[in-house]
Amino acid sequence: MLQLPRLKAVAGALLGAAALTISLNAQADTRLTYKSASAGTAYYQMGVELAESIKQGTDGGMTLTLEESQGSVQNVMEVMARPGNYVFTAPPGLVSKARASSGPFEKRQSPRFQDIRALFPIPSLTMHFVVSGEQDVVSLEDLAGKHLLIGQGSFGAREAARYLDLFGLTDKVDVDNADVGSAPDALKNGQIDAYATASSFPAPNVIETAASHAVGLVSFSESQVEQTGATPQVIPAGTYAGIDQDVLTTSLPVVAYATTAMDDDTAYTLTKTFWERREAMAETSPWWGGIRPQMLANLEGKLHPGALRYYDEAGIEVPEALR
Repeated sequence: MLQLPRLKAVAGALLGAAALTISLNAQADTRLTYKSASAGTAYYQMGVELAESIKQGTDGGMTLTLEESQGSVQNVMEVMARPGNYVFTAPPGLVSKARASSGPFEKRQSPRFQDIRALFPIPSLTMHFVVSGEQDVVSLEDLAGKHLLIGQGSFGAREAARYLDLFGLTDKVDVDNADVGSAPDALKNGQIDAYATASSFPAPNVIETAASHAVGLVSFSESQVEQTGATPQVIPAGTYAGIDQDVLTTSLPVVAYATTAMDDDTAYTLTKTFWERREAMAETSPWWGGIRPQMLANLEGKLHPGALRYYDEAGIEVPEALR
């Protein structure tokens, strides 16, 4: 028979082991919500790919559950009610507006917006002006006299209209507001001469067009990009069939965010796994190939402490403003 002190020691050891097991199980089953965009969009597909990659990279220890979204404003708004393991995507400028209670957040203010922290960049929304014809690149001025489809209601449509106005082309271009989804067929059928679209590159609709029709892309000058006030983006030569030169255009950075309610270890593991799996994701979905640590320079506000720990450990240069 065990003596009382020995019995207490054994019981204590068993309780300690049980507590450790519970702790390990909790760490091995971290569940997060990931909110990005509506189903059928490129960004929703990125969410699918990211969720699978994080699961593989953590041996099932971390699970991202995708939720549909009506857009970045909704994603940010939900910070007001979401618990700690909420991950969402949004442009950095929109998050800055939430913190400043401006724009769409002027009448929906919340102190929780101050708790938003960045994790890592994801593929940017990149402007494409696709022009029918045998050429690699054309200038923005070459759109004059063209029938240009820009769509309506989307970021790409708004940017295209803004650029036409900014560079004095509004009255020189026949603008078509039809759904941009019809653009590839309309261009191939000769119903339009060009179309504008915003998507992470390589954009599926541009791939479709270039695969069966001779096209070129508008390449901005550096001064034109500066005039737009947008983030410059280079689409590398060879991204699309027949386009054998680099294309300089503009983009809208997009970032994966959490809040300070997410614990540091979770943010660290998520960020570390993303970067370690990025190349594998790029092998099957090329839009991940354009993500580079240098894109941290496009962020606004602060990094999550857990994400910052990873960047420091990995020797990745972090702008002082993000610390």
